[in-house]
Amino acid sequence: MAQNPSGIRRRLLLAGAGGAVALGLPGTARAAESGTEAGTDLEAVVPAGPVVVTPADQQYPDLVRALNARYVAKPDSVRVVDDPAQVAPIIAEAVKTGKRLTIRSGGHCLEDFVYNPQTQIVLDLSKMNGVYYSSRLNAVAVEPGARLLDVYEKVYSTWGVTIPGGICYSVGIGGHVSGGGWGMLVRRDGLVVDHLYAVEVVTVAADGTAKTVVATREATDPNRDLWWAHTGGGGGNFGVVTRYYFRSPGATGTDPRKLLPKPPVEVLFSAVSWSWSDLTKEEFVRLVRNYASWHVTNIKPDSPTRFLTSFLLLNHRSNGQIGLVTQVDAAAPDAQAMLDAYLTHMNSGINVEAGALTEQMGDLGAMPQFAAPRRMPWLQATRFAGTTNPLLNDPTLRAEYKSAYMRADFPQPQAEALYKHLTRTDIDNPKINIQLTPYGGRANAVSEADTAMPHRGAAFKMLWSVLWNDAADDDKYIAWTRESYEETYADTGGVPVPNAVTDGCYVNYPDADLSDPLHNTSQVSWATLYYKGNYARLQQVKARYDPRNFFRHRQSVQPPAS
Repeated sequence: MAQNPSGIRRRLLLAGAGGAVALGLPGTARAAESGTEAGTDLEAVVPAGPVVVTPADQQYPDLVRALNARYVAKPDSVRVVDDPAQVAPIIAEAVKTGKRLTIRSGGHCLEDFVYNPQTQIVLDLSKMNGVYYSSRLNAVAVEPGARLLDVYEKVYSTWGVTIPGGICYSVGIGGHVSGGGWGMLVRRDGLVVDHLYAVEVVTVAADGTAKTVVATREATDPNRDLWWAHTGGGGGNFGVVTRYYFRSPGATGTDPRKLLPKPPVEVLFSAVSWSWSDLTKEEFVRLVRNYASWHVTNIKPDSPTRFLTSFLLLNHRSNGQIGLVTQVDAAAPDAQAMLDAYLTHMNSGINVEAGALTEQMGDLGAMPQFAAPRRMPWLQATRFAGTTNPLLNDPTLRAEYKSAYMRADFPQPQAEALYKHLTRTDIDNPKINIQLTPYGGRANAVSEADTAMPHRGAAFKMLWSVLWNDAADDDKYIAWTRESYEETYADTGGVPVPNAVTDGCYVNYPDADLSDPLHNTSQVSWATLYYKGNYARLQQVKARYDPRNFFRHRQSVQPPAS
């Protein structure tokens, strides 16, 4: 690895190893963003990358695999970067040499879009993770490798604000934002993209030139469509995001403490469960319909209940429990009464009282200490909810996922299909989980066309999350996932087509089966399921900013037909 100039020390932002090659030390772009003079603190600002990691390097096996152990690639190299200025030359090289390049920020992609047999270069953004105030754009800049919990801790500890992003601590901001990410504050503060002011993207022109473009939401910005495409268009479609800039609509002044939402000071946090052995089929159906009916009733953007978010965790019967995790902004009017009323509603028609949540459930660990609601500071609750899952550090984790947006209560056949497959006796896996998760509230304050994420009329969302550890079980668990999902939506071709009840699928939970006519018989394309009426506009953005279709995967936005 190349060394620093004589006499200059610097803090290493990423570490190289034997055989790894440093490609130079470009001046950092962060100083310009923050308004500080470049070179005034070489220890803090001089980047260590980019670094080329090849199969000859010891660290290579750790850098060519996703969180999901099903997806491992064999690229010619991994390029590890830690400064936005390092990205464009790597893109230019890949274009010139005709190498297939994919992009990693946090490694959480639920399909093989990054790690697949066609991948020749992995551009690893995970060490490009700065979070700082940009005086240039008067916004909080977040680089794509930053992990969600690190972002929350930095912006809250520093400025007392947040962005309403996801729950899992280790998700990278890069893909999360571009897909229209959501989290525990979704009903209170909307989606993370509802606070996105600008995006910096390295694109590829028709002549192969790599060009860095900054696109804002300003109506007069000639690149505004590129900003719009990153408000739910999904990752790996238009270029490489090197920075997101966050400033809420209507925010004024230049004080970062006033540019983004303030989270709750404290929250009420509750975690309860029902024992599978105590539930009849009728009670199960009532439980899921209780969840659905509450969210449909309380969907409006200004609903007084928008301060409450809740997750119903439908585990396979072998888990022993069904869980309910709920959080309420403790400063909301009548917060405790709101929580009490919600829990009463959820238990309506169920002949047993809910008890402690004592089993691991999908993304969440056991939480017996919250059987009675507890009040605690927001950041403490956020850190707890995001780090309770030991599976996130399990290198043997294998998984299959599917999603659905719901606009209305479950029709009886859908609820009964969920019961049928969650009680099947030919499967014995406590890590099978179908999650009902919140939507509505402020997420519905934005029209479908105003962001690329179109599912603004959804009341709640669903995630099929099926986890296992042995490759020999792949076929069995993938089959269960497909069978349960396709029967739930049997009346609409095996998928949740946009209609009065369902509203398509979440692009951040990608599902290759949506492209397969064996599993999607609806005649509604995967693109419509993800993007609804916004797909044609996304194609126009693709044509303008990626005319060579350089950035692509098997469900990427396609250029418009010539």
